[in-house]
Amino acid sequence: MTISTPYQPDIVDRIWLPAEQIQQRVLDIAQQIERDYDGAMPHLVTVMKGGIFFMTDLARALTLPHTLDFLSIARYGPHVQSGEVRITKDLDEPISGRHVLILEDIVDTGMTLGYIYKNLERRKPASLKVCILLDRPRRRLVDVPIAYKGFDAPDEFLVGYGLDWREQCRNLPYVGILKPELTMEGSL
Repeated sequence: MTISTPYQPDIVDRIWLPAEQIQQRVLDIAQQIERDYDGAMPHLVTVMKGGIFFMTDLARALTLPHTLDFLSIARYGPHVQSGEVRITKDLDEPISGRHVLILEDIVDTGMTLGYIYKNLERRKPASLKVCILLDRPRRRLVDVPIAYKGFDAPDEFLVGYGLDWREQCRNLPYVGILKPELTMEGSL
């Protein structure tokens, strides 16, 4: 489905990353993955809800056999900014001996992805790699090995293509920047 004039809700200030640019990069990443996993069947894992859009497009772009699985996490404790997370929906399939590729929509501090990576690494996959659409490396607090990356993201509140603001805008085919008056200081 091609949208000639993308829908832009009142809360989006401007489009930062157009849908066509995202789709081209997803195709490029799929080609890299196919070269690296030639002869292997990767098991794609993403965190709901945001990563679903990236996973769906990447899975459709791949021509090699692959499987899909999902995690869901929640932050907990008195200081949710602390990076403490718990898994609320675990993988449906065991990953021991499998080639696992974690897909993420965006990585900021790396604390959540670091937790997920260590958790999955303990399950003894044959290999474990990370593929992200958007990266904010200058905000990184926890180093995570990223094998595939789409774009470096600005330090602005992004919505669309899985990224939300109060559960809104995930469905936008592009990545937009939220109107500044809607963001709170430090709430990227």
